[in-house]
Amino acid sequence: MNFIATYNTDIGIKKNTNQDSLAIRIIDSPLGKVAFAIVCDGMGGLSKGELASKEVIMAFTDWFDNVFATEISQGLFSVSNLHNRWNEIILEQNKRLGRYGDENGIMLGTTVSAMLMINEEYYIVHVGDSRIYELSDVCKQLTNDQSFVAREIAMGRMTPEQAKNDPRRSILLQCVGASNVVEPDFLKGSLKKDAVYILCSDGFRHQISDEEVMERLSPEAADSEKMLKCGCIYLTELVKKRRETDNITVSAIRTL
Repeated sequence: MNFIATYNTDIGIKKNTNQDSLAIRIIDSPLGKVAFAIVCDGMGGLSKGELASKEVIMAFTDWFDNVFATEISQGLFSVSNLHNRWNEIILEQNKRLGRYGDENGIMLGTTVSAMLMINEEYYIVHVGDSRIYELSDVCKQLTNDQSFVAREIAMGRMTPEQAKNDPRRSILLQCVGASNVVEPDFLKGSLKKDAVYILCSDGFRHQISDEEVMERLSPEAADSEKMLKCGCIYLTELVKKRRETDNITVSAIRTL
């Protein structure tokens, strides 16, 4: 399976720094093309959220460029190794950022949503409320938000409409760096051909609907890298026009 990929990230209309970070990798391997994407949405005073998100991005890209690349070239890739290593990275970064925060008298942290596409399967690790979607004939959310409002909706104490405007919508149940204990979600599924997979920070999705995302980033609408990029930019500008105050980041990978 082949891939095309692009992204767009924007500081937004209010914040002084962009605390979102992202990375995309596409490589050749003995198992064919492999794609990896990650989005992290940092939080913390001044530029500390930016530091948190970048540190986690660097840890994951170092794993992909070195550990994973070696394993795949030597035929040593396994789901159990992937699960264990991703969990180690999350726990290591949680301790590292937590220790940095304690030493400097601050609190900082980041969400993590990462996706590996290999051998017609996808694997996801997820902490926080950034999201991963699969766009085919429908818009399907693959990750579950680990947030206060998501829990309230699940418990029947809040409707999705109420959650959109609730001032507590940014409160996370856990994040990397600011939680004593982090328990990542691990997901697995089959890749669809001619589908688009998007990873985004919460600033990207607050002000637009699934239908608007499909209009610009569905497989039919985004049939080339140029159209995929145009869709990401258009939706980002639409979110800004609707006065979203957060940083805005979206990564998109289309399967071919």
